[in-house]
Amino acid sequence: MSAVAGARRQFGSGPLSRVAALVYTLMVVQVLLLASALPGLVPVLFLEQDASNAPLVALCALPLGPAVSAALYALRHRSRDITELYPARAFWRGYRANLRGVLLVWVPWLAWMTILGINLGNFAGAGVPGWWAALLGAVAVLAALWLANALVITSLFAFRAVDVARLAVYFLAATPGVTLGNAGLLLIAAGVTAYASEGVLALLGAAFLVVLLRNAGPMITRVEKEFTA
Repeated sequence: MSAVAGARRQFGSGPLSRVAALVYTLMVVQVLLLASALPGLVPVLFLEQDASNAPLVALCALPLGPAVSAALYALRHRSRDITELYPARAFWRGYRANLRGVLLVWVPWLAWMTILGINLGNFAGAGVPGWWAALLGAVAVLAALWLANALVITSLFAFRAVDVARLAVYFLAATPGVTLGNAGLLLIAAGVTAYASEGVLALLGAAFLVVLLRNAGPMITRVEKEFTA
């Protein structure tokens, strides 16, 4: 019996098995991510790119936050052993556990970005200086970088929403490498959306989240050491 168990562990622990486990986990998480966010993703594809539609886009994006949080949780807790793969189970466990916490972060961010989007979209007719648009753009980028930190923290740790918000701000400066890496991911995502479409970006969602988790490693380590018992 022990020999069978040992052979099973040996079978599931090789390099090819680890690659296969990663690919399988990515595929399952990607499907679940799209399925969870689908109620909002489909209407967005039919909306015109106009500032007046910003509130509708925000409303459609509501299901995306919990889906991303669940995907981050599942990817973080994925098994490297191909014989012990349960990504769907981990996804739904993360979805249930993080739903309230992630919405407390996600909804205010969507509201803020809606306000910024409307202001930038109607900038030409507002009669304000050009530097104001640059300032609003910088605020939007900072808000997106803050959200990246906040999503990782609230998906992997059980903190109050106010503490998540504070930690996300703190680590923007405390882990500059993470912030720069997230800025690069944001730039790539913007490029994919501009030169392809939001649909292509959605199909690459799980891969982007793997890179986000990898990049956030130093921040996650510091949260574990400095802010958890």
